[in-house]
Amino acid sequence: MQLALAVDGHSMFYVQQKLGWFFDPRRLLAYATAAPGVEISSAFWYTGLKDPTDQRPFRDALTSLGFTVRTKPLREVGGEADQRQFARANLDVEIAIDLLAIAHRTDEVWLLSGSRDLERLVEVLRIKGLKVVLVSTDGMVPRELRNAADRFLDLAELRPQLEKTEQQPPAFGRS
Repeated sequence: MQLALAVDGHSMFYVQQKLGWFFDPRRLLAYATAAPGVEISSAFWYTGLKDPTDQRPFRDALTSLGFTVRTKPLREVGGEADQRQFARANLDVEIAIDLLAIAHRTDEVWLLSGSRDLERLVEVLRIKGLKVVLVSTDGMVPRELRNAADRFLDLAELRPQLEKTEQQPPAFGRS
């Protein structure tokens, strides 16, 4: 079975903050492919950046794990330098394009997001015959998106399998 992963980094950051722990992308890949015959056909990570060097070691580590990392500049609001604030970089279109582009060679998609805007994408992927598993947590995902997916995995219940721990070698070292 060919599996694709799509991680909305912005959504997952807030989900993990709410849960009080962070998942290790290496452990996510291992968990997703734990069943016999499952292979990752594509893995995408989407994130907004304050500047081109933002999160560079993290992005490099994701790439070395096999993720295709898609970035977009964060929108800046506020005119004065001391009042600058950064708003979300919406990558929903990039998620939709990537998943539709690989749909013909994928059996199942794990979508780690809580964006209501992806509901129609999930419906279309299912029409194309893909199984869609939504990974998020209760209270952080709209009912419509959850209902559109074939299955919902609550990240809170996956803590033992996915949590980034101090005992493990670091998934992301600085070079």
